[in-house]
Amino acid sequence: MVKKIALEEHFLSPGFIDYWNPTSVDLPAAKREQALARLTDFGETRLAAMDRAGIARAVLAIAGPGVQAERDPAAAVRNARAANDFLAREIQKRPDRYSGFAHMPMQDAKAAADELERCVRELKFCGAMINGHTHGQYLDHPSLAPFWERAEALGTTIYLHPIDPVAPSPALEGHKGLRRATWEWGFETGSHALRLVFGGVFDRFPRAKVALGHLGETLPFLLWRFDSRAGPDFYAIKLARPPSHYIKQNFVVTTSGMCSAEPLNCTISALGADHVMFAADYPFESVDEAGHFIDTVPLAEKVRADICFNNAARHLGLT
Repeated sequence: MVKKIALEEHFLSPGFIDYWNPTSVDLPAAKREQALARLTDFGETRLAAMDRAGIARAVLAIAGPGVQAERDPAAAVRNARAANDFLAREIQKRPDRYSGFAHMPMQDAKAAADELERCVRELKFCGAMINGHTHGQYLDHPSLAPFWERAEALGTTIYLHPIDPVAPSPALEGHKGLRRATWEWGFETGSHALRLVFGGVFDRFPRAKVALGHLGETLPFLLWRFDSRAGPDFYAIKLARPPSHYIKQNFVVTTSGMCSAEPLNCTISALGADHVMFAADYPFESVDEAGHFIDTVPLAEKVRADICFNNAARHLGLT
């Protein structure tokens, strides 16, 4: 069993259950209750699951959408701060096992930037997780430049996590099995990431760093096509570099919800093994399955150790 740092370990703080409940409607009642119990546990249940999978440290983040569902910007700022303070107190109880991603009130770019800096400098969090768009505003919006400027200055990784699209895709109508985690979230989050690339965010903030789950939400498999269509023979997108450059330089990805050798190998080939990190997506995926997969999938042992531990330690400043 290889020593691991696990990203995408979710939790809920007091008062955040109402934000989460609407997103849990697809879960059977028994599974919803089980997930809720695990989301609010920071003790033996979570630690035992970590131990079974060889997880030495978990990076905890609010289960979405959190305050991004809030219509009142002032309430979003206030509640995000409270959630971050709550997480900091839980980490202080087990600093040897837990680290944290900050929760961001993206309704107010300046407030989000200030809260990010507070969380990194004072609470010692190792990054932030943003749950997709905020009431239809994506992260390439010009008004969010103060947030990206601060994130770049802090050298902080921003984990872009899936959320429901602004409107359900008509292409999926009548096929509930394709909604959300099956296909809808991957398309939504991959498209969001591409907005950052094609919108020139990384030309303006070249040292900004974004993390994507699910082995990059299909982006590593389409690099040639992005470059081809952005080029002068098609859409002539005004970027300093081809899209693949930004995907390789400004993104890191995790293995969350992807226990299959073929996409893992493709992602390693496309982005490099140093850009891939282990993630558990606890409690929505089986941490035992995720741990067993990465322990046994055919990989060079140095690559396995890097994906399981060393890359997260380097990208997030963890030990």
